Amino acid sequence: MLLIYTSKPTQRITYIFNHICKRILGLKINFTSSIEEFIAYSGPKISYGKKELGNELFFQSAELLFQEGFDSIDVVVKDWEETKCFFTVGKNSSLPFDIFSASFYLLSRYEEYLPHVKDHKGRFLASESIAFKFGFLESPIVDIWAYKFKELLLKYFPELIFKDKNPNIHTLVNASYPLLYKSKGLLRTSIAYLDDLINFNLKNIFNRTTVLFGFRKDPYNTFNWIINTVKKSKNKLTVFFLLGDSKNYQESLNSQKSALKLLIKNIADYKEIGLLFSFDALQSLFVQNEEKEKIEAIINRRLVSSINDQYLVSLPHNYRNLIELEVKKDFTMVYETTIGFRASTCTPFLFYDLDYEIVSPLLIHPIAMTTKAFENVSTSKKRDFVEKIKNSVLDVNGTFSMIFYNYNFINSKRNMVWKKLFSDLNKLQLNE
Repeated sequence: MLLIYTSKPTQRITYIFNHICKRILGLKINFTSSIEEFIAYSGPKISYGKKELGNELFFQSAELLFQEGFDSIDVVVKDWEETKCFFTVGKNSSLPFDIFSASFYLLSRYEEYLPHVKDHKGRFLASESIAFKFGFLESPIVDIWAYKFKELLLKYFPELIFKDKNPNIHTLVNASYPLLYKSKGLLRTSIAYLDDLINFNLKNIFNRTTVLFGFRKDPYNTFNWIINTVKKSKNKLTVFFLLGDSKNYQESLNSQKSALKLLIKNIADYKEIGLLFSFDALQSLFVQNEEKEKIEAIINRRLVSSINDQYLVSLPHNYRNLIELEVKKDFTMVYETTIGFRASTCTPFLFYDLDYEIVSPLLIHPIAMTTKAFENVSTSKKRDFVEKIKNSVLDVNGTFSMIFYNYNFINSKRNMVWKKLFSDLNKLQLNE
């Protein structure tokens, strides 16, 4: 066990030390604010604060973990070894920067609480983040820092025991549009036919008609292929369905249709089902609860995992609503059209509420990318990008998560890269 001395073990300190030491490194720790206890302890120990006590392994702190609330901070990013760092400290510190304050800044999404430019959907822009501005968005830098901290600890305390941690693959499928033509309901289908007639889209009229009359399978219904691909895999898969209305009325499904319910139930027999909260529901806790009850009635179990429609995260309100609804895991921590780690980590972490200064029970699962982030990437380079990010995650024993869409698996030349990649990810057996 590692004993950590700090003059005041604040909520922020215990939160970030627990994440780095326990969640990432598998190291048992304990805190003390008693100098006498710290001096008397004969095992591995470090101090964290403004000044060192003696000749112990000392990590100098910046002010952030001893503060409350949030305010504008001048973050100066510098090169450090093969990565980046910020919140630099004095020469007496065992590291040249405060990795705990820097990690807390990134995990708490401190910058998303501050005034910032939003896109047309009200989302925090990747280009607004320090990770994007200083070129470390594609690195799980918090985990990289943690392993450098581990190296330093082992240099001084080789007797320390770190619990083995295996990397994981957790693929996700966004099924907000699980069917292109079916289960739309009479009104939506009639509007779609009228729209096709106005635009003289005869091909779409033909395709819609043949699907509705059962002559062809709905092209978006790729779920048999998905399940057959992952059936023997030990890796995790979660498929997220939207049961509320889409922002585009014509694209919405009638969630009461038996075909849709049967589809969800069939997938639930093999892998986890998650809920994609509709954009309208994000504005109303009552509507969110209605959608949650709908999915629970279909799968006949409690909802565990969710994503917000359009990947909207408005902090801290959206996450407080999930806590109120007793949703355990959120998978919205991603940029829809930009590759990289929004919270600079590949290890699931608990949501820290900066307003209330509390650690919540909501587990945030960081996502490396969605397939929509590759729209301007050539097909030949898509796999290389994914492999590079995946390997950076596996190097620090993290969880690699990527969001696919069910229509990525339609049989076509452009989708071959996604089908092959999805299949290969689920063939990887990392925990054996």
